[in-house]
Amino acid sequence: MRKPIVLLCLLVAAFSFNISAQKLVAKFGKEVPWQNVLDNSDVAGNTVSWMQVNTEPETWKVDGEVLICSGLPIGVIRSEKEYENFIMHIEWRHMEAGGNSGTFVWSKAIPGDNRLPDGVEVQMLELDWVNQNMRNGEKPPIAYVHGELFGVGGVEIVPDNPRGKRSKSIENRCKGKGEWNTYDVVCVDGTVKLSVNGKFVNGISQSSQKKGFICLEAEGAEIQFRNIKIVKLP
Repeated sequence: MRKPIVLLCLLVAAFSFNISAQKLVAKFGKEVPWQNVLDNSDVAGNTVSWMQVNTEPETWKVDGEVLICSGLPIGVIRSEKEYENFIMHIEWRHMEAGGNSGTFVWSKAIPGDNRLPDGVEVQMLELDWVNQNMRNGEKPPIAYVHGELFGVGGVEIVPDNPRGKRSKSIENRCKGKGEWNTYDVVCVDGTVKLSVNGKFVNGISQSSQKKGFICLEAEGAEIQFRNIKIVKLP
């Protein structure tokens, strides 16, 4: 009798998660057609819908042109649509020293044991993070907070600038707490190139997963986003 009850509980839990993951969290940012870019068109594009995965309604709030993430609980929201080849422009700023967050591309948007999904993570760390996370008396490399790229949840990649299995930026370009940073993320056929504040400084190739959702991450500290544009490439 016990086994059927356990299976029933698992099915109910899976069903509940699936329902919650379909809830709209916010309409924010634009998906701009590639043809509009080619034609230099003034058409703004379609608003992007962000869906709940495993955070709470109060985790995310749209305030005018800014999407505010409280950072808690740890988890993600995802784009309504999956993307394969695309360019994403995203601006972000941490509001707490040492804040941690990021965006995931090519993700299945299914939380793992640590509440975060698979995909390729584009790291967004506030500059003081290295001072707050010393290990054996040593600071992590400062390039870690300037847009490190890495595969998570079993996704394998080849780093352009290896730091173990991760790829670190070749130049430190991020600004600190309260200042806006700009990432341009180019994702094509398993290759990701990252521009930080106007200059390409990092990349990976041969991603084992090259289609999926875009996720925005809550990881313990307030972060704000603005001016998100996604250009779907042919």
